[in-house]
Amino acid sequence: MTITVRPGSTVMFTGDSITDCRRLESEDGLGFGYPLRIAGEWGLRHPDRPVTWLNTGTGGNRVRDLEARWRSDVLDARPDVVSVLVGVNDMGWHTIDPEGYVIPAAEFEAGYDRLLAPLAEAGTELILIEPFLLPIHGVVEAGGGGVQIGEKERKEWRADLDPKIRVVRGLARRYGAQLLEADAMFAELAAATAAGPEHWAADGVHPTPAGHAALAAAWLRLVA
Repeated sequence: MTITVRPGSTVMFTGDSITDCRRLESEDGLGFGYPLRIAGEWGLRHPDRPVTWLNTGTGGNRVRDLEARWRSDVLDARPDVVSVLVGVNDMGWHTIDPEGYVIPAAEFEAGYDRLLAPLAEAGTELILIEPFLLPIHGVVEAGGGGVQIGEKERKEWRADLDPKIRVVRGLARRYGAQLLEADAMFAELAAATAAGPEHWAADGVHPTPAGHAALAAAWLRLVA
């Protein structure tokens, strides 16, 4: 069952840097990633069904950061649809940071649940995008700089991220939300593309233009 986006609806994208994608540098505030592509494709397909598109994604954010700004950035806008992509910064790679703290899956779930509960109570339609990690070796952007990682780190991060992906899937079932299975989608795309996973996310985390296009196409398949 898809979500119906009606004329005059307000759709809010929120999350971390993948959603942010330099939104404050963009004229319309949507950034240069999948939210812009979704809004553009929707406008092309449905010129008679205007929608207000908003983006409050913020680079580096974790669930606890979203909680701190949830009222002002999301709830006060009274959106009809909220699309959330968060979790990669709740993963173990941030233990590299001086303030590093490994966030247990249970804590991640409790915080994420607190984000969704008031939206569900208000009757807001929800789209949850699961966090993802592609198998790239090299440098990943973190904390404003690059972090060199190898196979060992990748395995550790995957072991930490997988339970949080399961949390997002469980929350989608609990709240009757649409689920965009981004991790599974990118794994399939990477396996099927001769160019390899770098074609979709050069550092395994932040999508390339092709990666953003894939997210946008998958998102649009969830709405009517």
